[in-house]
Amino acid sequence: MTRSKTTPEEALLYHFEPTPGKYEIVASKPMATQRDLSLAYSPGVAVPVLAIAERPETAYDYTVKGNMVAVVSNGTAILGLGNLGALAGKPVMEGKAVLFKRFADVNAIDIELNTEDPDEIIKAVHLMSCTFGGINLEDIKAPECFIIESRLKEICDIPVFHDDQHGTAVICAAGMINALEITGKKIEDCRIVLNGAGAAGIACLELLKSMGARHENCIMCDTKGVIWQGRTDGMNQWKSAHAVKTDLRTLEEAMVGADVFLGVSAKGAVTPEMVRSMAENPVIFAMANPDPEITPEEAHAVRADAIVATGRSDYPNQVNNVLGFPYLFRGALDIHARAINDEMKIACARALAALARQDVPDEVAMAYGRKLSFGRDYIIPTPFDPRLIYTIPPAVAKAGMDTGVARRPIIDMKAYEAGLKARMDPTATLLQGIHARARQAQARMIFAEGDDPRVLRAAVAWQRSGLGKALVVGRDQDVKDKLESVGLGDAVRELEIVNAGNSRHLDAYKDFLYQRLQRQGHDREDIHRLAARDRHVFASLMLAHGHGDGLVTGATRKSAHVLNLINTVFDASATAGAVGVTALLHKGRIVLIADTLVHEWPDEEDLATIATKAAGVAQNLGLEPRVAFVSFSTFGYPVSERATKMHRACSVLEKRGVSFEFDGEMTVDVALNMQRMAAYPFCRLTGPANILVVPARHSASISVKLMQEMAGATVIGPILTGVTKPIQICSTGATVNDILNMAVMAACKVG
Repeated sequence: MTRSKTTPEEALLYHFEPTPGKYEIVASKPMATQRDLSLAYSPGVAVPVLAIAERPETAYDYTVKGNMVAVVSNGTAILGLGNLGALAGKPVMEGKAVLFKRFADVNAIDIELNTEDPDEIIKAVHLMSCTFGGINLEDIKAPECFIIESRLKEICDIPVFHDDQHGTAVICAAGMINALEITGKKIEDCRIVLNGAGAAGIACLELLKSMGARHENCIMCDTKGVIWQGRTDGMNQWKSAHAVKTDLRTLEEAMVGADVFLGVSAKGAVTPEMVRSMAENPVIFAMANPDPEITPEEAHAVRADAIVATGRSDYPNQVNNVLGFPYLFRGALDIHARAINDEMKIACARALAALARQDVPDEVAMAYGRKLSFGRDYIIPTPFDPRLIYTIPPAVAKAGMDTGVARRPIIDMKAYEAGLKARMDPTATLLQGIHARARQAQARMIFAEGDDPRVLRAAVAWQRSGLGKALVVGRDQDVKDKLESVGLGDAVRELEIVNAGNSRHLDAYKDFLYQRLQRQGHDREDIHRLAARDRHVFASLMLAHGHGDGLVTGATRKSAHVLNLINTVFDASATAGAVGVTALLHKGRIVLIADTLVHEWPDEEDLATIATKAAGVAQNLGLEPRVAFVSFSTFGYPVSERATKMHRACSVLEKRGVSFEFDGEMTVDVALNMQRMAAYPFCRLTGPANILVVPARHSASISVKLMQEMAGATVIGPILTGVTKPIQICSTGATVNDILNMAVMAACKVG
């Protein structure tokens, strides 16, 4: 798999644009009128205040407490960077907060405490704990993290969970269940060696012991070697709890005959010779980040029978905490739990292990660019598996109920699972899927506008994200100067800059173009100006001749103008069957609107073609198409020519015998709202429409821009479909991310 890399400049820009930080607070209730304010604050707010004062448990009903987690750190163990202080840890804690929201729809807020005194942290967290439904401790160094978590668990009546310890432990345990099943070994019989006696390592070993591993079979090592009974150097009470009677003194000695190796230590801590000395079918979890104790390639070179997991996303079997903590808290919050106990953690691990043994949905395999099936290279589910949200929390919740930590048990588990499915955000899965497909395609992407800093930044991101080769149309010095102006001067060596003025293919391009345009009033001089001086035409000629695999353009000129220029090289007109489809991503919903680019005033035949092309785009994105022909009229009233042609388009599709759902004409609210649609029981749509075919290009444009500006919808498109080569046209207001998404669409040949 091609590995992605980012630069410091890119990381800083990501956190700076369009607004600093990674999340914002959004009101969930209307705040527009005096009545709204009276209910939200004074005097209406007094009613829930009195209710909570009388019955504190109702805080879960009337406030955000039941879906709010505090992510707390003092910055003493930030990732692999060490003790950099509370404020420096804030970007990491913000990141943790958005992961909670992204994967499990849990609201989270980061809190950085500027102290290294465990007692002060304990007091601060305890005092604020009534505000939250759970506490996630993060990046607090050992051994203080043990003291803080243990004491907070005693005095708080909500879950307190140190993810650096238990998150890693849970995912490690899930992978271990499956690895031992594949190798035919039982955990109680395995000799386990752990290297790294910090918070995560100790938690991993403790959880495996809770699951049946025998104390005498587990050897813990730190930087000074084996932790044996009687050792005094570098010891503390948490290490001493795992000391064993043994003559072994070094990691190398401990590895001889070991069934399992767990590494939460440092790059290169394990040698091929150590792996060679392990027992048959060794299980190696080399979880040091960013580089493992030994790479899978190194391990498999000496032991083909080894099962290897790491903490990296570019190797199979990633031990990734995001598989655990969002869903553990989701399940705990939904039963208003007093704690997250070992039984809940083990339930999480077993549910994850069971999920990895199930057949993997096609959309998950498509997202990762390879077929996934249970085996040595797939023992842990992937983080973007959509089944996680409705598989793991119910298992956690049930364990919490069975062990008596639930304040409000779930009665109808089936209804609970259905509710969890509704929390899924399909937009993120869609984008992850197409990016993974693009990474596998490794397309040579032509970026036509090499004089625009946004385009150049997108080209650099394309290259450094491992998506393929970036071909930039522009002049060398100009590209270099623009890159330096945005702090990416070193990237000029990575890009392939193509200058029309010195291209050895220019004569062939001009001959091709002359053959197309000579009977459309173009002479040789016109052709030279088009091919040599217009970057959109030159880039299109590159694509037409196979000197690139896809083209993205439009960031600097109006889309209609760019489309006209592309039409000199390709048949990208309405009569040739081209259609523009724009994807709107908003609040977990995906809606495609067509035609947003090509057809000015389509008739019913055109509308049927637009619907068919849009359905193809939807299917390519992994959606089941449901088309609504929308208008200001619903099923015949009020009567208007503009509405009638939308109805006639349905008749055209019926004659064509298409396989996707469609109906119309109807208003947008009927198309998107099942309650409104229920008033028309004869409607052929089985769910909300995800494709809206509109009467004309101007109404499509108005709809998209209104959603973008007023609702903050993410816009991808217009996606150009119906052209023989993958070409995508951005809008002039496109951000770097928008341009990159359009390039990804081109690489995946969407349309």
